[in-house]
Amino acid sequence: MTGEGEALLGGMANAGAVFRRGALVDRPAPRNARALHAYLLALRGHGFDAAPAPAGLAADGREQLTFLPGDVALPPFPDWAMTRSALASVGRLLRRLHETSAAVRVDPGAEWPRDLADPEGGTMLCHNDVCPENVVFRDGRAAALIDFDLAAPGRALWDVAMTARYWVPMLDPQSAAAFYPSGLDAPTRLRILADSYGLSPRDRADLPGIIEQATEVCRDFVTRRVADNDPVYLQALAERGGWERWDRIQAWLTDHRKTFTAALLD
Repeated sequence: MTGEGEALLGGMANAGAVFRRGALVDRPAPRNARALHAYLLALRGHGFDAAPAPAGLAADGREQLTFLPGDVALPPFPDWAMTRSALASVGRLLRRLHETSAAVRVDPGAEWPRDLADPEGGTMLCHNDVCPENVVFRDGRAAALIDFDLAAPGRALWDVAMTARYWVPMLDPQSAAAFYPSGLDAPTRLRILADSYGLSPRDRADLPGIIEQATEVCRDFVTRRVADNDPVYLQALAERGGWERWDRIQAWLTDHRKTFTAALLD
């Protein structure tokens, strides 16, 4: 697609390579773009309009998707994106995605990325990266999800755990202070996410442990990127406190597991 377009901010892997050109977004295509495009079209076919629709796949390795208007929170995250009502709307939107995604057949022959995928797998495609940068807000409410590049088969609870990591956030206070407003109460916010999503009692009991598992998977993801000398992740690791930060986060999650379980079940 020709033309300069408007560079869209956010993200790490595709930073500086995503452009809006009128009603379309032009961006690098993932390797499994054809299967992912089929999935996005199937979501639309089942009535879920809160995700981009594919509009083209070019020979130069780029794709075109429909632009979804609204506001996207970038770090350091603003207060408006971290209100309790905003958090609840994220939970409701994720539930809508999962209810629709469960009705969409997953292409078994596609090479779905394993980077942040549920180790136990599943029959439903999960987003796996519902971070603030990938949620479009309108009028203070989560209205759409973007960037499905890391989508892969898994359990719905895995996607909830991944979402909790970013939106509660499931970070020790020192780590959270770098990007989030002060005063966010993690146990309360975890309960809000679970309530708005509609988690069952069994899933609520399992959620803290799944969050710990998801955090380990995310750490392994960063470890692989750093081992490959990826400059984006090398810089991010250095700027965010190195491996000591990951140690601190994981110890904090373990130490507070009972607190989170009580907040979810009481």
